[in-house]
Amino acid sequence: MRTTQQLSITLPLDMADIVKAKVRTGEYASESEVIRDGLRALLARDRAVETWLNHQVGPAYDALKADPTRAVTIDKVRARLAAEHAKAR
Repeated sequence: MRTTQQLSITLPLDMADIVKAKVRTGEYASESEVIRDGLRALLARDRAVETWLNHQVGPAYDALKADPTRAVTIDKVRARLAAEHAKAR
């Protein structure tokens, strides 16, 4: 049973040049390897976002919903950002 499937893809010229350069410099053995590695990176990013949503965003939302007094007004956010911006100068 095959564990691979051949696909035909179309890339913008700049992306195709990047793929070819990765192979030309020896960083990858083939264009397929470049694409596979890119897909693995995309999957890892998707997992990281999902983990962040489940472990940080969701609980923060639940806590805010349970106690709305924890909310920060937009005016306070703007004041904090302005203060941080002033410190950075």
